[in-house]
Amino acid sequence: MRQRVLIIEDEAPAYRRLNGLLQEHHPEFEVLEVIDAISEAVRWFDHHKAPDLIFSDIQLSDGLSFEIFRRVKVPCPIIFTTAYDEYMLEAFRTNGIDYLLKPIEAQDLLRGVAKFKTLTGNRPGDQPDLSQLIERITQRTPKFKERFLVKVGAKLLPLLAEDIAYFTSSEGMTELTTREGRRYPIDQPLDDLEGQLDPATFHRVNRHCIACHAAIVLVHQHFQGKLKLALVPPAPQEIMVSREKARAFKEWMEGQ
Repeated sequence: MRQRVLIIEDEAPAYRRLNGLLQEHHPEFEVLEVIDAISEAVRWFDHHKAPDLIFSDIQLSDGLSFEIFRRVKVPCPIIFTTAYDEYMLEAFRTNGIDYLLKPIEAQDLLRGVAKFKTLTGNRPGDQPDLSQLIERITQRTPKFKERFLVKVGAKLLPLLAEDIAYFTSSEGMTELTTREGRRYPIDQPLDDLEGQLDPATFHRVNRHCIACHAAIVLVHQHFQGKLKLALVPPAPQEIMVSREKARAFKEWMEGQ
């Protein structure tokens, strides 16, 4: 029996991997469409009959995909996919919805599909309720990275996030600076670090710097609405906040 599948995913490599695994291991699934944004998904559901199953990435470019299911009543099960283990809730299992941790493996896909078939019995309309799951996930306090391992010669040195003043990047290299002024190169780009750090403590002030609020000792009003930051310990480069990001930065500094 053919099963109609919708994929909500904004990363082309992730879609290609999932689609390839479905074609190889589950030829009974027909992929109707691939959608990469919340607004596009809402429009799709307004004009199409619900599929039998949805594979949905959690973190899309324009927000969390849970927003889709707040706006539209979706009467079919969803297998969520995510690159971050903070979304691994037992609720995925007890509520009849599974998750796949990226990069997706064939055995994990098999587990999710088997659960889908067991829960629905392949009968339209026999679907689990998503409202409780979405409520629990969106109210959950995210888990942020608390420790880092930095390489010092042939050794690895553990550092607590609370001991870090800021992260900077230059010429493709990322550097961590501690509150004591020690600097260490790390392998992760700022784009990855931004999602791992507690936003109440760290802020992406510009393309080249993520700073802890405790390291910002002075904010200078600059020309054209820009802000110039004084950090302790002093940063190896000038740290500016653009006019477009100045308001959000000030609100973060005030704890809003």
